[in-house]
Amino acid sequence: MCGIAAVLSRHAPIDPETVRAATAALHHRGPDGRGHWRSDDGLVALGHARLSIIDLATGDQPISNEDGTIQVVVNGEFYDFERIRAQLEERGHRFRTKSDSEIVLHLYEDYGPECLHRLRGEYAFVIWDGRNHRLIAGRDRFGVKPLFYAQHDGALYLGSEAKALFAMGVPARWSHDAVYAGGFIIPGERTLFRGVNAVPPGHYLRATRESHRLHQYWDVAYPRDDRAGPPRSEEEYVEGFREVLEDAVKTRLRADVPVGCYLSGGIDSCAVLGLASLHHDGPVRAYTLTFDGPQYDESVIAEEMARRAGATYQPIPMRQEDLANHFRAAVIQSEIPFINGHTVAKFMLSRAVRESGYKVVLTGEGSDEILAGYPHFRRDMLLHHTVGQDPDETERLLAKLVEDNQVSRGLLLPEGDSDTGDVCRTLLGYVPSWLEAMTGTGARMRGLMRDDFLEPHRRTDVIATLLSSLDVRGRLQGRNAVHGALYLWAKTALPHYILSNLGDRMEMAHSVEGRVPFMDHNVAEYLHQVPVSMKIRGMTEKYILREAVKDVITDTVYERQKHPFLSPPATLHPEEPLHALMQDTLRGSAAASVPFLDQKKLVAALDGLRDPDADFGHQVITDQVLTLALSFVFMQEALGITA
Repeated sequence: MCGIAAVLSRHAPIDPETVRAATAALHHRGPDGRGHWRSDDGLVALGHARLSIIDLATGDQPISNEDGTIQVVVNGEFYDFERIRAQLEERGHRFRTKSDSEIVLHLYEDYGPECLHRLRGEYAFVIWDGRNHRLIAGRDRFGVKPLFYAQHDGALYLGSEAKALFAMGVPARWSHDAVYAGGFIIPGERTLFRGVNAVPPGHYLRATRESHRLHQYWDVAYPRDDRAGPPRSEEEYVEGFREVLEDAVKTRLRADVPVGCYLSGGIDSCAVLGLASLHHDGPVRAYTLTFDGPQYDESVIAEEMARRAGATYQPIPMRQEDLANHFRAAVIQSEIPFINGHTVAKFMLSRAVRESGYKVVLTGEGSDEILAGYPHFRRDMLLHHTVGQDPDETERLLAKLVEDNQVSRGLLLPEGDSDTGDVCRTLLGYVPSWLEAMTGTGARMRGLMRDDFLEPHRRTDVIATLLSSLDVRGRLQGRNAVHGALYLWAKTALPHYILSNLGDRMEMAHSVEGRVPFMDHNVAEYLHQVPVSMKIRGMTEKYILREAVKDVITDTVYERQKHPFLSPPATLHPEEPLHALMQDTLRGSAAASVPFLDQKKLVAALDGLRDPDADFGHQVITDQVLTLALSFVFMQEALGITA
């Protein structure tokens, strides 16, 4: 994994220091070397900050083709690259390096942008094609690796992080529309920064000196319910899934440096560790975060799993003081607000991994997004798959679902009133539970915002704006409610939060490469064709995964219900440093300068935390929006964002 940057100027030659400033801003993503290239006319420049994982000796970038007419910079990993390289060599291509990155260069020579269909992995890349005077910037299918762009002052700028664009001179300004929408219920190309866009997952950007345009090459594709494939037995579904998942894990163990695993008490990371242990030479090193409080700590379950897999277990204790001390640094890296301290915990976890001498880990991120693991998907199953259901039993199960998920109240299940608008129900016939929950969180966040900021947006239908960016007829209509909810989650929360705040950005903050087997497109495409009853069986989530990996996980993990990865809320521990940080910061001058936050409302919310009659659920819900506000303050202060 690395950091990449590029500039395509329309008119004036590019100052060589421009791209150098970008790679300097991305040093944390690639501390092992920097490379730069500028065209003879000075109108195109590429930059690369390298984290050496494969081909430690000759893999420096940018890389050029045989005659020097095409250049590439890559962030990420291409799997199965040896086979593709051999095929390319048979066709006459000559390689300058032994790295996986170079295959995209020669694939592009043969196939143009269609080469993206032949790539497997987590990646973002920029190619300058001097023959055809065009730039191609591609991003992997789910958006595991970030890629941003902005047009400013006669040039197109690209970078792995927004801070790289800011370093090159792109203004750092809040996007008021995105802030109002909450930052997560926004189309894939939107960001919180005005004029800064993301290349959406499964897309590439094609640019010339005259214009640029996005093109989609892949999409999540659930079949219509009336066009189901040929029936298969439960055993066939399970065996097929085990095959593709195990291959995804095995493939991601390929590296020229040691590979470890992140491990929690959840089935996702336990499955990855269990399968990895079958193919890893010697014990796998497993890293586990531990927290104070039984509602949040999973170390006992994780340690049992590590013993089962023969892994070397390394617990990483996490205290409220640690979260307070590193909150600001973590949110600077994420460039996205936090809703809980769990992101800071992942920041600290990655630091511990790097300090132990490792820089590659396998993680379980993405499993809930393709296997319907979150409680809101089970709620959708209960509400919208009602054939043969007893209404009284449904009500009982819905109440039990809420009772079993107290630590994530208002976050993963709807809580109180939410404004979901009319368009979603009109187009789909239902509103996904996660959208109800997230619009509720957004409404509570807007309760802390200035009235003059809110007024121009009051008639905005956030969900309708999202749906207008998607192929509703082709991808959503005719699908069952769970698959529809999964599709929308994959377009929003997955790339905007899960793969960023809990994945790439926290890992790369300490130059750690996270590899995500569940985001392998072979795994996802297999599961797209699996009926929803194999994903949710009664109240058991991820049923097919449980059955597929039963032989490599503990009975405890096999039988355990999903528990979201969260850290103890700051507001539950008024005597701890994280709570003090929240109180001091939100009452201070930095919070007063954020153009959309109303400090009087913030202070009222902080004062309300002292209410002795406030229950646990109220505190958890209030903590979420105050954590968002705290994030906005530090983002503005550190990134120099203006109104």
